[in-house]
Amino acid sequence: MRSCGVRSTPVGGFPSTRRGVVATRASNNAQAASVAEASDIRSQARRRAPLEKAFLFNSKFVPFSDVQEGVASTEVYDLEEVVYRSQDGGLLDVQHDMESLAIYGPEYWKALFDERAGKTTWPYGSGVWSKKEWVLPEISDQDVISMFEGNSNLFWAERFGREVLEMTDLWVKQCGNSHTGSFKDLGMTVLVSQVNSIRKKSPEKISAVGCASTGDTSAALSAYCAAAGIPSIVFLPADKISLAQLVQPIANGALVLSIDTDFDGCMKLIRDVTAEYPIYLANSMNSLRLEGQKTAAIEICQQFDWEVPDWVIVPGGNLGNIYAFYKGFKMCRDLGLTDKLPRLVCAQAANANPLYVSFKDDFKSFQPVKAKQTFASAIQIGDPVSINRAIMALEATDGIVEEATEEELMDAAALADQTGMFNCPHTGVALAALQKLRSKGVIGANDRTVVVSTAHGLKFAQAKVAYHSKEIDMSCAYANPPVQVKENLGSVIDVIRQKYNM
Repeated sequence: MRSCGVRSTPVGGFPSTRRGVVATRASNNAQAASVAEASDIRSQARRRAPLEKAFLFNSKFVPFSDVQEGVASTEVYDLEEVVYRSQDGGLLDVQHDMESLAIYGPEYWKALFDERAGKTTWPYGSGVWSKKEWVLPEISDQDVISMFEGNSNLFWAERFGREVLEMTDLWVKQCGNSHTGSFKDLGMTVLVSQVNSIRKKSPEKISAVGCASTGDTSAALSAYCAAAGIPSIVFLPADKISLAQLVQPIANGALVLSIDTDFDGCMKLIRDVTAEYPIYLANSMNSLRLEGQKTAAIEICQQFDWEVPDWVIVPGGNLGNIYAFYKGFKMCRDLGLTDKLPRLVCAQAANANPLYVSFKDDFKSFQPVKAKQTFASAIQIGDPVSINRAIMALEATDGIVEEATEEELMDAAALADQTGMFNCPHTGVALAALQKLRSKGVIGANDRTVVVSTAHGLKFAQAKVAYHSKEIDMSCAYANPPVQVKENLGSVIDVIRQKYNM
């Protein structure tokens, strides 16, 4: 009997020719996936051989008090542990095995850091992770959560230095030119990467990451947690941060709690919450963040071809950053990449100046203050967590603390903007401090000086609008409001001629 022409179907459910097509497509898909994996930068990192002696590098938590006293610590914690304070209630510090790092000489580290900078090699293209062995040497490259942060511009403030301060060697480290618009990215990539590593090994240890914030920390935390797929919670003081700062964690899917208190009140609440629940604390009392922030100091040395500036001026609020810069500069000196430390200046807003008050008394005592409202809202902190860290950094570098009033900081930012910058109010605090120290002759005309700009001016556009429209209670000496002009050529020309004496 002739066949009726219907092809028999095998048990698998497809005609044999169709099954061959499916098999071919599956093979092609597998090959494509293999090619994609081969070109994926994380996969390339997994196959890359580590430094020959990298297994010797390690870091650990130790009590900051032991670091402060210069004694070998017997109280040690693994970085995988969820711990924020030592047994005596003090802060912890991340300590590296400097003897192991010293196996490789200074020229090796310089060449390695220079070779990595700005590339797309995972994760070393990041300004933070290009110094991975000095930051978190034991973390797997696969666990790193990075936005290729760092590598920020070291801006030669030529005109501002020459015309305003009669200085020849003034620079502004633009740490705000980063993924979320502030220097907080440098620390958050380290903290969230470590959390990611912990959660992969022990998911029950950490359910979410939380922070109290004056704006920039919450933006960085929410972005890096979103990239890692980790829940984030932020505690914000109601009506005390800019709209741009508020919208960032909202956009990144964080749980945003707007609380009727100041930063210090939010900090107390987050400490209580993290003590009761598996929520990891992301504020700068957690010293992991400082490991990322210290790379800005290393990067400054690198950008100056491993020469150290004479002065570095850092805005100070919770005071972790001034200590982080000290750690970075000290590590470069101790490992032979540089030969000295710069003198550090901590610049505080006069409305939130507990460190300045203590400095005027030679650090004999310290009293928290009730911080008043300041345009430099990210440093509106009256009871800084890192007070002892900051004092140690300043004493070790023959440092200075200076303050700036609201009018001084806003005028300084506006004046510098007229030379091509676009400064946040916190950078205004640092610039105003520089003006004072320069007028006193403390900082010399030819001293190489770096002002650290901690955030992008666009995050504080409201403050600039208020200044230039003279909506605030100060003289606004450098305000530059738009001129209303009628739609005719004569009116336009009159305004131009009056402005430029043409």
